Amino acid sequence: MIIRIDSLTFRYPNGTTALDGVSFSVGAGERVAIVGANGAGKSTLARHLVGIERPASGTIEIDGRRADGLPIAELARTVGFVFQNPDDQLHAASVVKEVGFGPRNLGFPPARRAELVESALRRTGLTQWRDTHPHHLSLGERKRVALASVLAMDTPVVVLDEPTTGQDHASVVLLGNLVDDLAADGRTVLAITHDMDFCVEHFDRVLVLDHGRIAWDGPITGWLAHVAASDDQALELPQLARLGRRLGWEGPVTTVTDFLERLTPESGPAPVTSTVP
Repeated sequence: MIIRIDSLTFRYPNGTTALDGVSFSVGAGERVAIVGANGAGKSTLARHLVGIERPASGTIEIDGRRADGLPIAELARTVGFVFQNPDDQLHAASVVKEVGFGPRNLGFPPARRAELVESALRRTGLTQWRDTHPHHLSLGERKRVALASVLAMDTPVVVLDEPTTGQDHASVVLLGNLVDDLAADGRTVLAITHDMDFCVEHFDRVLVLDHGRIAWDGPITGWLAHVAASDDQALELPQLARLGRRLGWEGPVTTVTDFLERLTPESGPAPVTSTVP
């Protein structure tokens, strides 16, 4: 296991308990979506993985080492964190300098650093803006700069905080492909998200937090069935699952292919035709 958390508890100075005995493990190459209502403790949990917050009790192990005592600079070699608000982490005068800061700070050799920077720019669609000041870009583009800066650090764990917020459809597709590629490369991806469609399409496992405790931890299909059978209004089913439910179908619908097959069970998926002349 690359991440192991045992009985993690955290309280803010005002006495609020944000995490209450959280325990779970994540293996290399897993894609885990962390979901839950606002204030459930999702971002607080993520900040523990990079040392921004420190536990009141419990332990965190990352890559076989106790992480709760390591400095942030050391944790950055293993865990890359993309903030929900990119302006919280962007500081350089150009996109290429921003993306190059992490690998340079980690002491990577110049050749490897250049290769990682160019790869990160290409994979996030930012090559044409390499010399642009990040704050001259849109919110969605700045979020991609923040993502590229983490990709360039080549960490085995990548944590994304609300990655699809402020992104257009093309950027969400690009982000989903990146998540799939990272997992295929054996890297672990955790995402805090309210985007249930993105969660279902690109993650294998869901961890649900409720008032600082784990309310559900398991595969996507089991979670969909659980939500569909419950009256919990805090977690909305993805669009296809909601539509299947309205049509009276048994079991959750998870993909477009699944939806089309249920529409035409005898002859297979209906052909997709364009209405554009």
